[in-house]
Amino acid sequence: MDKTIFNQRKMKTKEIKVMQIRIKVYVLRDISVERIQAEMAAFLDQGLVRDVRFAELHQTNQFKGYCYDLLYPVEQGKVYKKGGIYTLTIRTIDLELARYFATQAVNVYTQAVKALTAEVKVIPQKPIELLYTLTPVILKCGEKGFWRDTLSVEQYEERLKVNLLKKWRQFYGEKLPEDFELFMGIEFLNKVPIKVKYKNIHLLGDKLRLYIAGNETAQNLAQMAIGVGAGEMNSRGMGFCNHHWL
Repeated sequence: MDKTIFNQRKMKTKEIKVMQIRIKVYVLRDISVERIQAEMAAFLDQGLVRDVRFAELHQTNQFKGYCYDLLYPVEQGKVYKKGGIYTLTIRTIDLELARYFATQAVNVYTQAVKALTAEVKVIPQKPIELLYTLTPVILKCGEKGFWRDTLSVEQYEERLKVNLLKKWRQFYGEKLPEDFELFMGIEFLNKVPIKVKYKNIHLLGDKLRLYIAGNETAQNLAQMAIGVGAGEMNSRGMGFCNHHWL
């Protein structure tokens, strides 16, 4: 592992360093696709609570600064097989957290999975044409439930924008102006809401394609979203974004 990629502790707001950690995991028992995000959350939580700093982060009610995808390759039979080796992709903009995942997660195991190896790289910052989510985006609407019952598409876009602005303020300590264009368009990739099991309930979410405006603020927020996710519950595996560069 090239430790030089961790050498910059503080970033200028126009330079967003997104770290990607890919962990090979060995599956110790069959896991249904419906359960895999919960199992990966338990795996990452098990790693975080070993360090007092990140144990505190785990317990706080704030954005956690990382996100992760489903295991790859995705099993078409909807079951990740016992004895199989898969890849878990984690992204973060927190360099200390990235270092911790890269060096300590390989020592973690649960009853479901055991880590084997970790590889790290930096996601370059280039002009972004669009983001597309690989896991559902969750936006909670209180007692109203699913957002489509209460919000228009325009209001939904605004909620996504406000969510990213709040993350920027928390992670970079800077309040950005709100009068700018972020999304030039939004496309819903699912015909019906996607059910996501969380604890003893099901949440509803959407997979999205988000076309990003060319202004500096929009581009910075999109780069950050690659590292921290879109919408809510990113540390539970929701809103993981991939990207197309211009």
